Amino acid sequence: MNKPLNTPSSAGIRLAGDTIEVMAMTALLIASIVFFSLLAPGFLSATNFNSMSMQLPELGLLSLAMLIPIISGGLNLSVTFTANIAGLTTAWLVQGLLAGMGILSAPMAIMVGLIVGAAAGFLIGFIVAYVGAHPILVSLGAMIFLQGVGEFLTRGVGISGMPAVFQTIGSGSLLGVPIPMLIFLAAAAGLMYVMHFTRTGFSIYMLGSNPRATEYSGINVKRVLITVYTLSGLLAGLAGMVMLARFNSVRVGHGESYLLITVLACFLAGANPFGGFGRVLPLVLGLMSLQVIASGMNLMGASQHLATAVWGAFLIIVMALRMPFIKQS
Repeated sequence: MNKPLNTPSSAGIRLAGDTIEVMAMTALLIASIVFFSLLAPGFLSATNFNSMSMQLPELGLLSLAMLIPIISGGLNLSVTFTANIAGLTTAWLVQGLLAGMGILSAPMAIMVGLIVGAAAGFLIGFIVAYVGAHPILVSLGAMIFLQGVGEFLTRGVGISGMPAVFQTIGSGSLLGVPIPMLIFLAAAAGLMYVMHFTRTGFSIYMLGSNPRATEYSGINVKRVLITVYTLSGLLAGLAGMVMLARFNSVRVGHGESYLLITVLACFLAGANPFGGFGRVLPLVLGLMSLQVIASGMNLMGASQHLATAVWGAFLIIVMALRMPFIKQS
């Protein structure tokens, strides 16, 4: 869907829209906290907030990995299995090939795992850019391929028993903030900088707004597409590291249920399903709201399935309210 290029007036409208998105997500977060603090026993306890801070990062990183392709007008359905493959690679290296390298084994294995995640994204971007296949079909094929490779290599059995450094990453804290949460916030800040203050980010937004005009403007569209999915794969790989550290194990299919929730979170935060729109800060605030809702309902004795249904209801309502504005953009 082609949309007009940015003009001074459209830039002002977009800035106003971004401000409204942040205010709306902030209001939703505050309302959720107030609601569950009144109804859910123990919601305002330090233990509950620490628990939420431990649970949010893996979904948050996967949502960041999904946001970039959506802004570009595409989708990456392989983010969860990319995370799994990256985690499996890291665990296998730590317990196998790099086992005798002492304290160097963990950082080297993590680096290789991140490279594997980025490589999976690069492959998707390369096929999308140079073959011209639709991102949904390519990423779906990549998802099935990664799932099959992971099950073949592990025979469906997980890998567990990581060194102490992984347990520190997964359950430790710094200045009272859980390390996984710090990793997520650092990744969100880095992505925010890339998307809002670099030429690469501008090119991604422009590609999602109007692919043909982007190509005519002299931007290397193929390079941008490869960058989009490589960044997506890298963030998914980082999510795999966090999941491995938090659960001290990894298996194929872990976190598979997060896939649709990441799409929900992106659209809830204002990302346009047709591309060209979407900001990191509203996404972070929206993810916090979803986590507050899930934790609050859990404290009230509701099942996780009901919380998922509530998340879906939020998506339907928000999309229904936004659709008139999306059609005009």
